[in-house]
Amino acid sequence: MKVPTDHPNPLVRSLLSPWAPTAASFRAWALASVAANAGITVSGAAVRVTGSGLGCPTWPRCTPDSFVPVPHPEVAMANMLVEFGNRLVTFLVLAVGVACVLSALRLAPRRRSLLGLALLQPLGVLAQALWGGLVVRSMLNPFTVAVHFLISIALVAACWMLYQRTREGDGPIRRVVHRDIRRLGHVLIAAVSVLLLAGVVVTGTGPHSGDVLASRFDLDIESVVRLHADIAYLVVGLSFALAFALHVTDAPRTARRAALALLGIELLQGVIGYVQYFLAVPAFLVGLHVLGATLVWIFALRAVTALRVRGPVEKAPAPSPTEVAAVH
Repeated sequence: MKVPTDHPNPLVRSLLSPWAPTAASFRAWALASVAANAGITVSGAAVRVTGSGLGCPTWPRCTPDSFVPVPHPEVAMANMLVEFGNRLVTFLVLAVGVACVLSALRLAPRRRSLLGLALLQPLGVLAQALWGGLVVRSMLNPFTVAVHFLISIALVAACWMLYQRTREGDGPIRRVVHRDIRRLGHVLIAAVSVLLLAGVVVTGTGPHSGDVLASRFDLDIESVVRLHADIAYLVVGLSFALAFALHVTDAPRTARRAALALLGIELLQGVIGYVQYFLAVPAFLVGLHVLGATLVWIFALRAVTALRVRGPVEKAPAPSPTEVAAVH
């Protein structure tokens, strides 16, 4: 069946573009997947800070008798709508992931590296949805909630790498900075990963559990907050070191700007963190802090991938007449 891809409406053309993708349209869908997976972390935070974690008390249905919100004697409709809205966002993320897979399949010539990264998206969404059912059935156990967030963070990383790979070839990696600076970038990524892990521990210990029935980590909140802040200082220090090293070595402008952008996002995130702490963790700032954490992760990935490039696959040189004669 031929699908028309020359529709006069640009929105329709965009939606049909996975059937006849170009490098530019594929890149746009990959970037959309980064945004969509970042967005679901924020919608998940909204579920938690509004106390709507059990707004739909069953899974996969919203209530025992319905897949969509209906009046329930034990759950407020507002909480039900918030939780159901988060479930609907999952379908948006899945749709974008399917568009990336279709683009990878239809792209000519097909690139196996892009197809593999694209397939991670619908598979990850499926894993996330199944784990979400476990979150509900465990009554928002903080461990299951933490893993739920971390799966999203892993998907964001996969989506970013897909976006990055759509902008480059499949040739071998070539670093554009000194080897030790690239190693510093890898250490930075590891530190940001630990920072996110510490953040979910703080979340699982703090006041916004998602529902009054949810359990909490049996930890001292002051201690875990201090640990989280100490790791954040380490991350900021490493980011400053990366930006400084790139500046003094006259690294490519793309790498320098990416490192400075990361440092700026981290400083803003630090301000939000301290303000929410001194204001007794208001719900709005908690959601904003989750958005900031996701952006720090994305900008860290951007900064590190800016330290290397991939060119096109190098073709082997044609054999000389002498070599051909020797073979025969």
